[in-house]
Amino acid sequence: MSDRYELENNAIDGEDEMGSLNQSTVQINLGGLLKFKCDKKLAVMSELSLDISQYDLSEYELGVKEELKPDVCAYIKRPLIPKGKNDLVRVSQMPDLVIEILSPRQAIDYLIRKINAYFELGVKSCWLVIPSLDEVRVFSQPRAYKSFDLNSTEIVDEVMEISMPIAKVFAE
Repeated sequence: MSDRYELENNAIDGEDEMGSLNQSTVQINLGGLLKFKCDKKLAVMSELSLDISQYDLSEYELGVKEELKPDVCAYIKRPLIPKGKNDLVRVSQMPDLVIEILSPRQAIDYLIRKINAYFELGVKSCWLVIPSLDEVRVFSQPRAYKSFDLNSTEIVDEVMEISMPIAKVFAE
């Protein structure tokens, strides 16, 4: 398929480097809610590069070998910066929670494959957020999820023991 066909048919099978207004808003809302409104103390990061260079994830057809970059991720125990370094460009410790937010041009199948890869890497819980539907799917394992939308009062992640008001996730 040509790139033009994929763009015109919302079928980018990979990372979409061009976010959107709603995607960006949801990303910041989720980060803030996880960091400041959850009872659980979490280290929350956005766009963190996760080092996957030691893993073979080719079966997921993600087109990456070195890193995965979730929209939002959270750790119960924050990764440590080694003595003598000021920062980490890539983190080898996998997060406990990963959140992927579907952009308007992205193929949902790509994000589902990415979620499956995260579980193989040891991530405990994955959320797939679909801003155009005001929907969040909380995965506890591949193909096992609960859906929450604006008819729900809260998003509940039983694995992470997190709950938050769904309306605040999609608030403008």
